[in-house]
Parts: sequence; structure tokens; C-alpha cells
Amino acid sequence: MLYGNESISHYTRSNILIWMLMAFQAGVLNMGGFLACHRFVSHVTGFATFFGYEFTQKDRGHAWGMLIVPLFFLFGAMVSGYLVDIRVKLRKKPKYYIAYAVMLVLILVATLGGWWGWFGPFGASLEESRNGYLLLILLCFTCGVQNGTITSVSRSVVRTTHLTGITTDLGIGLVRIFNKKILGFEHTELVENEYKATSMRLGIITMFVLGSVLAGFVYPVAGFLGFLIPAFTTGVLLVSMIYFQIINPRKKQAAA
Repeated sequence: MLYGNESISHYTRSNILIWMLMAFQAGVLNMGGFLACHRFVSHVTGFATFFGYEFTQKDRGHAWGMLIVPLFFLFGAMVSGYLVDIRVKLRKKPKYYIAYAVMLVLILVATLGGWWGWFGPFGASLEESRNGYLLLILLCFTCGVQNGTITSVSRSVVRTTHLTGITTDLGIGLVRIFNKKILGFEHTELVENEYKATSMRLGIITMFVLGSVLAGFVYPVAGFLGFLIPAFTTGVLLVSMIYFQIINPRKKQAAA
């Protein structure tokens, strides 16, 4: 991923490190959204559920909000599609650094906006908060860009912003491993790959949970400034992408 070469194995050390860090970040973001305005932000399922609930209430204003906000997760994935997926299909280097720059800007806007009081007090309900939907839009957009980017680089093998798909794949993979004798020699390569994939899936689940746990301690104390944690992780990856995708190739070209 660092080098923009999608022909490289999915399970290179650099890719795995990035996926784990992104899963950790997603856990922090999801907990931040939940503690800030009582909504999860890294998956669309929750918004669909809340839409169903709010639609049954007398005041359906929040139902339309629950319908609109996840569209920005979609828009984020589309932005990633232009920056990564389409370029890969055209055999051009994906612009990961722009995707991470977009994420960093969105997270910083959420952080500074909360600090400056744009969203009201941290922890207020969505009904009581100021511009609470704007905060949800910023966080959902960020998660959409992140999930779209990692999905593209892993060829739809990895998701880092929610765990449903990963857990499903983990269950299927474990069954393949437990039944390797039944599958026989014919499927040896499939089973060997499942060992790597299972380790990766367990790692993503663990890192997401660790991010959520850390966030559960940090946000009640730091409030909106807790979003500086995902801002830092995104910033680290942004700098890495700029170095490996822009600076390092230019150095090699100049040396040649």
C-alpha cells in the first residue's frame, strides 16, 4: 500500500500495520461519536435502525437526519473510489496521500469545531446538541473515505471501520481450518491462506476493541480533544504515504 503496488501480497508487513492502525483508529472514532452525541458513526447499520425507530415517532424530523447522514459515508467511499480504486483499474498509482489528507482535515474540523463550541457540550444528546448532525457528517465522511481506501487496497478482503463482515469471514475461515483434512490436498493453498487471513481478522477485531477501550477512558476527560488521537494516527500515515509515494521515488529517480 505504501508503494502503490497492488500486485504485492495483501499480507505484507506494511499493509498489516496500516490495517491494524486503521482498525484502532476506527474504534476511537466510533466511541468518540457515541460519547459525543450518542450515535455510532463507523457503520451504516445503526443509522438504518435509528431511522426505523425515529420514523415511528410523532416528530419525524430526526428520521430524515438518520437517513441523510449515512449518505456522507457513501460520499466518502466514492471519494476514495476516485482516488484509489479507479486509478488502480487504470494501472496508475493510487493517491493514498490525498485520501489521508482528506481524512485528517475532516477529523481536525471535528476536533476544533467541538473545542470552539460548534456542537454544544460534549455528551449532549443529538436532540440537545448544536449542529450535532454536522459532527456526524464529518465523522461518517471520514469513515467512508477510510473504509473505501482499505477496501480497495485489499481487494475487498479487509474492512476496518466495522466488524460484521470481518467476523463473518472469520467464522468461515475457522471452519475451513478446522476441516482442512476433509478439504484435502486439493485445497492446501486455500487453507494456508486462511491461517494468514484469520490472524489478520483477529488482529483487526482486537485493535478495534482496544481503540474503543482507550477512547472510553480518554473522551470523558478530554471531550472533543479526544479526536486528536485519530488525527495523530491519520497524520502519521499521511506523512508515510507522502514519503514513500512522492519523496522516495523522486530520490531514486534523481539518483538514477
